[in-house]
Amino acid sequence: MKWKPLCVAVGLLTALVVGSTFADPAANSGEEAKEVAGVQAPDKKSVSREDVVYGRIDGAALVADIAYPDAKEKLPAIISVHGGRWVGGHKKDASTIKVEQWAGFGFFAMSIDYRLKNCTPAPACYQDFQCAIRFVHAHADDYNIDTRRIFLIGQSAGGHMVSLAATLGDGPYPRTGGWEKSSNDFKAAISVAAAYDLPTLDWGPQWAPPGVAPEEALALASPTRHITRQSKPLLLLHSDNDKSVPIANALLLIAALEKAGAPHKFHRYPEMGHMGINDEVIARTRAFIQEESAKPEIK
Repeated sequence: MKWKPLCVAVGLLTALVVGSTFADPAANSGEEAKEVAGVQAPDKKSVSREDVVYGRIDGAALVADIAYPDAKEKLPAIISVHGGRWVGGHKKDASTIKVEQWAGFGFFAMSIDYRLKNCTPAPACYQDFQCAIRFVHAHADDYNIDTRRIFLIGQSAGGHMVSLAATLGDGPYPRTGGWEKSSNDFKAAISVAAAYDLPTLDWGPQWAPPGVAPEEALALASPTRHITRQSKPLLLLHSDNDKSVPIANALLLIAALEKAGAPHKFHRYPEMGHMGINDEVIARTRAFIQEESAKPEIK
């Protein structure tokens, strides 16, 4: 099977100027997590820019909002991928981080737009996201980024993509958008209310690109099918009453992670619904990043 570069989504801006398991039945308020890591950013001077071009497809721009502190030390990076079932959403909605807040936490923060499926079929959205990771590596010196501490965070469809990056990497999908020779490595990923096994999800078939057998395409794009002991560390957050992605989908991934002995943490909530990037998520994410950053590099 060959995956061919896909057409450009209508409406992208043209350039003018990118293993443990926990159950938390009482964590709905987020108070416990806030004690682990606060959600209020300190008052740090930072730089923020909107619609930074992180890649180009056939002359059209892929854009992101970025923010980072005015600091001399090397910065960790966090790349946010919005939800929307691959057909909607954007880099400023409730499924994304607020880049200025994360700059206040001391990060180079990036929230990306990507080609939506109804304009450009999958895997274009995933290829764009991979381009964003490479952009961060290619511009590490420009933004004073520590490339050993790049983290990914995604909600729903965005969580699907960051989990796929943690388990599949490039896979058979060609690199597009630019920075093709740069690394797409990262430290760990945070996945919130995400889809993990597309064949068993009612909206999973939306992913299937034309000209490819649906069962093959959905299996290839399912993080559950690619777990190994070498998979990147994952923090997973999901609620029992999520009506968009049933908890059963998340439990399939947890079972696969546990079977493979892959590094992960799972926080399960009874009544958070299809949770976005709320205070609980922020606090758990900061604690996870702190823990992963303290671990020695594996060579």
